[in-house]
Amino acid sequence: MVNIKDIAKQAGMSPSTVSRVINGKKHVNSVKRKQILKLIEETGYVPNKAARSMVLRRSFTVGIVIPDTFNMFQRQLFSIIERHLDSFGYHTLFFFVTFDDQSEDACLNRLKAEKVDGVIMLHEIKNPAFYDYITAAALPIVTATFRYPGFSAIHVNEEQASKDAVMHLINLGHSRILMISGDGFTFGRQRAEGFFQALTEASISWEENRVVFVPHYTAEFGMYGMRELFLREQRNFTALFAATDELAIGAIRVLNDEGIRVPQDVSVVGFDDIEIAEYMYPRLTTISQPLSDMGEKTALTLHRQITGGKGGGKEQILPYKLIIRESTRALAR
Repeated sequence: MVNIKDIAKQAGMSPSTVSRVINGKKHVNSVKRKQILKLIEETGYVPNKAARSMVLRRSFTVGIVIPDTFNMFQRQLFSIIERHLDSFGYHTLFFFVTFDDQSEDACLNRLKAEKVDGVIMLHEIKNPAFYDYITAAALPIVTATFRYPGFSAIHVNEEQASKDAVMHLINLGHSRILMISGDGFTFGRQRAEGFFQALTEASISWEENRVVFVPHYTAEFGMYGMRELFLREQRNFTALFAATDELAIGAIRVLNDEGIRVPQDVSVVGFDDIEIAEYMYPRLTTISQPLSDMGEKTALTLHRQITGGKGGGKEQILPYKLIIRESTRALAR
């Protein structure tokens, strides 16, 4: 069976250089790195993970906390993160969490039982005991799409982004604007706050019955939220802001069922820019989060914390874009 020494001998390099390449370390020039990787592929060499774990006192395992039914945006982000973790030599354990206290307690107990080098959170847990354990155990952690004080975080400015989305509607002449959002998690509250800020700065009054908060951010609850607004006799409106693209998609389905055309009768803006947003009809105007950059930075930040203790507690706020498509148009005067 081929080992590191065999690879080093064939490459004419030291075993330590080969080891640095295998473990994703820097300080190896690109020519040598390519030569070593080519030899690894040709010889079929497989690193002994058990031996690496014993020597480095690491499990090469990362725990990822995700909701039990994660949405399209989280699914896309998770795929990117996992690909980058794999390039660093990690495999992943999934910690699925639902939206109740019992599920969060079970997640914490399982985390205590498993040996992981670090944790990535794509789902916000409410129980402070979870974060207390992470802190006490000095476990490297990165939160993606939200922040928790003292931990590394990768996200966009949710309030400003949603404010920009609503200002787009206002600049098109809309003032009778409804919102479907959620208040169960930080990002939902922040996106709702951006909605209110935009209306306030434009001197547009708003009424509570023009806003619906739903428990989940899916298309199903977008339909529920839109129907609830109709039950409140909210018919005299020209625009809708939905806190996620999936909520927007569900709302548009109900609008179509009611014979209300998008954007001829009502303009709709979403948030996230999931893949389907560009291919649905009409194509959805939305806030685009930098998925590729977010996924790469999340994995890299955790890897740096695990290998060198660097980057802990840093907050990285990434740029976003307002993507204007066919679901919005200027209000006819």
